[in-house]
Amino acid sequence: MSQREEILRLLSGRKISNQPAFSGLIHVTTEGLQSEGLVFQEVHKDAPKMAKAAASTFKLSSLPSAVAPLDMVVEAEALGARIDFRGGSGGFLFPQVAASLFTSTKYLNKEYFEGKDFINKGRIPLVCEAIQKLKAEIGQEAVIGGMIPGPYTLLLFLIEPGGLFAEMKREPRRVADALFELASFLAEVGAAYRAADADFITVHDMGGSPGFIGPAKYEQFAYPAEKLLMAELPAPRVLSVCGNTNKSMHLLAGTGADAISVDQLNDLAESRKVLTDTLLFGNVDPVGTLWQGGPTEIAEAVRGAQEAGVDAIWPGCDLVPQTSVENLKSFSKTS
Repeated sequence: MSQREEILRLLSGRKISNQPAFSGLIHVTTEGLQSEGLVFQEVHKDAPKMAKAAASTFKLSSLPSAVAPLDMVVEAEALGARIDFRGGSGGFLFPQVAASLFTSTKYLNKEYFEGKDFINKGRIPLVCEAIQKLKAEIGQEAVIGGMIPGPYTLLLFLIEPGGLFAEMKREPRRVADALFELASFLAEVGAAYRAADADFITVHDMGGSPGFIGPAKYEQFAYPAEKLLMAELPAPRVLSVCGNTNKSMHLLAGTGADAISVDQLNDLAESRKVLTDTLLFGNVDPVGTLWQGGPTEIAEAVRGAQEAGVDAIWPGCDLVPQTSVENLKSFSKTS
């Protein structure tokens, strides 16, 4: 059975004999871009270039996965936010929202979404095309992931942070309603990526992680919206969260995600005890180990994750672009 077939079997909930190394997060590298003659700032608005960039890691390292899009603000752009693609800056800078779209969550109501067809706006159709091209190019050997932000992370891109945090205290119901609207929209985006032939969807809720906003606010705001998103999103669904999330693993399991991906601050062995019916992915440090370490450190980290009982070896977050191909080869081979 090929690595791709093994991973798809795992994502469908069936037992496999190993713990594969792959990723559903952004994992493009400077070396990969150079091998394809690409400039990072140019790949976000061109489907063939996006696909080539995403496929380059697999081509150079044999890590059996590729993901699109290659930034986190596609959905914010579709909803009306202005994006700074940082084209004149050079280097490896990710697109970002140029300015908050709204000052209050009161504008993100049901009326804002009615009849707007946001699913066909901005770069969402372009990402779908890139996924199709990825599947055609490497989809017989590697798994193809579609990535979306979580509802709370998307809300952080859309609303001025100071106003949002104040409303979470004064108008918690209104904030929750906005998160529900965003969850349903994101489910549509994820469904579009699956229809474009992505094998699975990663919900990268960095900003909504209990390791970022704290367990109490996570339970009050992010968790209900994530639960709705997972209920409406086609499987397989991976929920990726950052920071120390051990106190909230029971809630993360309750979202309905098929797998939970955690970072290097998580105690994997303790998480394994909680996730009895949910896959656990993680948690090799993308900075201290995959970027700054070498084969020995990578092998030790992978072995530690395996012994803690993960179902698949994932980087704890997006790769540092300067991560060497040699390190990724080590990461792929040690699983």
